[in-house]
Amino acid sequence: MSDDHLTVQVRQAGALSYQTDLLVLKYAQESHGVDLDAATSLGVTPHRLPREGEHLLVDGTGIGAGAVLFLGVPSLDRFAYREIREFGRRALTVAATERPRVRDVCLTLHGPGYGLDETEAFESELAGIADAVSEGAFPAGLRTVSFVEINARRAERLDALLKDMARIPRPRTGRPGSAVTIAGDDYRRLRSAGYDADTKEHAFVAMPFADSFEDVFHYGIVPPIRGAGLICERVDELSFTGDVVQRLKERIDAARIVVADLTNANPNVYLEVGYAWGRGVPTVLVCHQNTPLPFDVHGQRCLFYRSIRDLEQRLTREIGELLSGPGPI
Repeated sequence: MSDDHLTVQVRQAGALSYQTDLLVLKYAQESHGVDLDAATSLGVTPHRLPREGEHLLVDGTGIGAGAVLFLGVPSLDRFAYREIREFGRRALTVAATERPRVRDVCLTLHGPGYGLDETEAFESELAGIADAVSEGAFPAGLRTVSFVEINARRAERLDALLKDMARIPRPRTGRPGSAVTIAGDDYRRLRSAGYDADTKEHAFVAMPFADSFEDVFHYGIVPPIRGAGLICERVDELSFTGDVVQRLKERIDAARIVVADLTNANPNVYLEVGYAWGRGVPTVLVCHQNTPLPFDVHGQRCLFYRSIRDLEQRLTREIGELLSGPGPI
């Protein structure tokens, strides 16, 4: 590999077993997912974990990483695309001070696990890495930044997104702040990634947050929404309490449209639909054709689909007609 480049890659693996010099994780003022697993495995008690803006470096003995860097970030209800970009930047700038000789830094993707748009979140985090490189604020020995993702399907999607953005040229020696060059259109998109997300229209998706619905969401619902130029968001029902409920209301209030899958729907889905109706947000109902609905939808249009491909096609047409029409449905 040329010394003029920093390689960015996606690897399908568990974060705690992946062999790396430095694993960088967030601490969103509460432990979640892999962050909790890492803290538990390393014997890091909650009172040691960093406050927002602070960091903690611990030895990685017992897991795949040589060391683990916890970055204190805002709570999840405030950890959106702009904050994800800042996390990506801090991952390298703090590492430059704490572990200047590392050759490999490992990150996980943040956002989709609690409902943010997968593409927007990945581009935001990658843009933060590019920010650090353009500032010359990264470990001098760094050669590779690896995004690790345990879910094979998501790893495939992220790898596809990376494409021409997989190699980030280093600034020349003595020239911190040199422009980062990433292939044409891709880098132009990264320049504002995370910063302009609040100005983009989004669709809110109401559906069960279960493994059996993952392909329905990622391949039946997301493509039509993003194809229409909208960000695609949802809220994890497992976090359906406190501030997350307030975020749910805010994201529905601000949504251009709501898409709700009523297939085997639990009460949270109906709550989201009812709130959207009450706020007058245009709502598209979809449901697998073999699922009986537990309430009368007479007078409400519902797209009954046979397969994920059928859903994608029907929803693409429906959203296109809705967004090009004279007003809400």
